Amino acid sequence: MKWPVASVRPWQRAQPPARVLAIRLHALGDIAITLPYLHAFHELYGSPAIDFLTRTEYAPLPGSLTIVHDVFDFDGGRRFKGQFMAALALAPRLIRRRYDVVLDLQNNEISRTIRSLVRPLAWSTFEARPTGHAAERTRRAIESAGFPLPRVSATMDLRSRDAGIDILRQAGWSAERELVVLSPSGAFVTRNWPTEHYGKFARLWAIRRPTQFVVLGTRQIVEKAAALQDAVGSGLLNLAGKTTLSEALGILQRATLVLTEDCGLMHMAWTSGVPTLALFGSSRHDQAAPIGTHVGCLHSGDLPCGACMDSTCRFGDVHCLTRFEPRFVVSEAERLLARLLRGERTCYPLAM
Repeated sequence: MKWPVASVRPWQRAQPPARVLAIRLHALGDIAITLPYLHAFHELYGSPAIDFLTRTEYAPLPGSLTIVHDVFDFDGGRRFKGQFMAALALAPRLIRRRYDVVLDLQNNEISRTIRSLVRPLAWSTFEARPTGHAAERTRRAIESAGFPLPRVSATMDLRSRDAGIDILRQAGWSAERELVVLSPSGAFVTRNWPTEHYGKFARLWAIRRPTQFVVLGTRQIVEKAAALQDAVGSGLLNLAGKTTLSEALGILQRATLVLTEDCGLMHMAWTSGVPTLALFGSSRHDQAAPIGTHVGCLHSGDLPCGACMDSTCRFGDVHCLTRFEPRFVVSEAERLLARLLRGERTCYPLAM
């Protein structure tokens, strides 16, 4: 396969840019990854007005943040041609914005066409070839446009600091207890930690610390959430399929810990600076695991079949995940939290 070549024209002017367009079209986790890096850029370079171009289904995520000025979104269905035409329909509005810089953090035919039509003074493009972590490729794309990022804090500041509070209260949230988010939302069987393991983890954790648990995710995990409700009882708030993206982000940012599979919510958590322990089965941990000073990842990279990216296990047992017993995961989560008693939570540099 021939990968799109990254192109760049660095910013040459002494003054910082006034208006910037960031483009990331999909998916939820990939969009979340861009946001702390855009936040660092916004803070370091004169707080430019950053607009964001994305697909309609993901628009609420960047739209909920203080650093994003306007979100331009398009649908066009699942076919590329429809998406391309829908994106082109936005071009006149984007051209009128007279962007100084375009940060193409997607690098596909749609994003490259939009950048060409907008004709910014400077631009950069994402390294499309899937080598290295997506977060590092995002940082390099911003820096290649002429904007070094010496430090990137894990930060996503919400426009509404109360996002998610109402739905938490309606579910029976007690602010006096720690909130631990459970996210059994991996897309495939080979990314799913057993539901009974989540239940045992919650029972063991609750013995040690006064905790309420909340399960978040789309309607696709409603059955799992119901099983967790049965296993944990009244100590679990079942919000699967009941929150908007901004509400889910607000709830995540109130959590003491997020225990999660490889999914969009995982990326929303670690990029917000929330202590995140990720469980990776078939996923490529070297490309997608949470990174930073406030995260941990239990992955399959030590196994001969590890990081296989298969949707079904060739051995039929998903051993790469089932081997992580709940008691061991509890101890790993406790180690993670103990390590975070002091210090800034950063995505870059990784070592403090």
